[in-house]
Amino acid sequence: MGANQPPLSEGVLESTQKVVHEALERLGYGEGYFELLKEPLRLLTVRIPVRMDDGQVKVFTGYRAQHTDAVGPTKGGIRFHPSVTAEEVSALSLWMTLKCGIFDLPYGGGKGGIICDPRTMSLGEVERLARGYVRAISQIVGPNKDIPAPDVYTNAQIMAWMLDEYSRIREYDSPGFITGKPLVLGGSQGREKATSFGVAISIREAAKLQGLNIQGLKVCIQGFGNVGSHLAEILDQWGATIVGISDVHGGIFDEKGLDVPYLLDRRDSFGSVTNLFSKRLSNAEFLMQPCDVLVPAALENQITNENVGDIRAKMIVEAANGPTSLEASEKLHERGVLVVPDVLANAGGVTVSYFEWVQNNQGYYWTEEEVNRKLEDKMVEAVHKVLNMAKSRSITPRLAAYMVGVQKYAEASRLRGWV
Repeated sequence: MGANQPPLSEGVLESTQKVVHEALERLGYGEGYFELLKEPLRLLTVRIPVRMDDGQVKVFTGYRAQHTDAVGPTKGGIRFHPSVTAEEVSALSLWMTLKCGIFDLPYGGGKGGIICDPRTMSLGEVERLARGYVRAISQIVGPNKDIPAPDVYTNAQIMAWMLDEYSRIREYDSPGFITGKPLVLGGSQGREKATSFGVAISIREAAKLQGLNIQGLKVCIQGFGNVGSHLAEILDQWGATIVGISDVHGGIFDEKGLDVPYLLDRRDSFGSVTNLFSKRLSNAEFLMQPCDVLVPAALENQITNENVGDIRAKMIVEAANGPTSLEASEKLHERGVLVVPDVLANAGGVTVSYFEWVQNNQGYYWTEEEVNRKLEDKMVEAVHKVLNMAKSRSITPRLAAYMVGVQKYAEASRLRGWV
């Protein structure tokens, strides 16, 4: 299923709002704009009764947040996780707005979730829950209203069930209602590796702006799930040297480089491979290893005030959401360590979701090469725009990304007369 990104902590949510506030201030937008954009425009809470396999009816709580529709429909994933909260989906919808703004996509941010643990449910129970959720939110979603997608513990099969339920309600087929679908139901080529490909391009372009070549670049990747494993594969093919990878069991490091095809071949379905090695580093030790690029591709809050002094990477590229605390990020910036923020580096997924929606709307589908070329164009443009702004204004790349990300929503809100 989707990347197993755990729930966000409250500190991450508050720090996101703090940077949005500063970004709007620097752009010359007053307090009213922050009040409008700090929380979602709409937050729907639904209760979904599901008949379980044992005959009992269990009622689940779900949410759908729509952050802003100032420039078009909202867009964002649906997660099935026991720790989903209204606050979490609200904050994630704000992050989605920033990503869509940075990549100039015609959306505002959205996010949804259901409080459940699909790992303890049968496939039939998950299907009934997915269909019930669509019935509950059907009035506020649609290809020109709000377009869902996969997220934590949801996948292409769940999107297919949701599409089928929505089509039954509407009594016509509407593939553009949801993205991350199977290819045969209107999915896009290139979707599976989109986030990893986007992170790889971010690394290449950020290195280029620092006068470094991707070939021979020493990279450590924390997390060997869908994003981390595909990223290792792409960078290895491009000539980078993968010197370290880690998973839930620990990390392995070799400054001469790891055998990536071997590791990919031995990786199990949970993204674990280091358990095959007797000599493993702890997660704390792994983050301290010397490398050109450290890619946190697993959990949030990995680099904090406590361990930032031990970080020996020259560049950090955030493939996970919120892996570096705001304070740690600023300290790294002061030390001359470039931090490419999550809202820039890991937005390949939403960008290819946008491409899927475009293909659905026009009924004409692109090859994987075309999708990758269009994604590369978007990533290169965004990375250069953000990092050049950070350099010219002497600000952190995170603040620059938020300034680029929030500007069009503030301006659209002004022109619509909302503020």
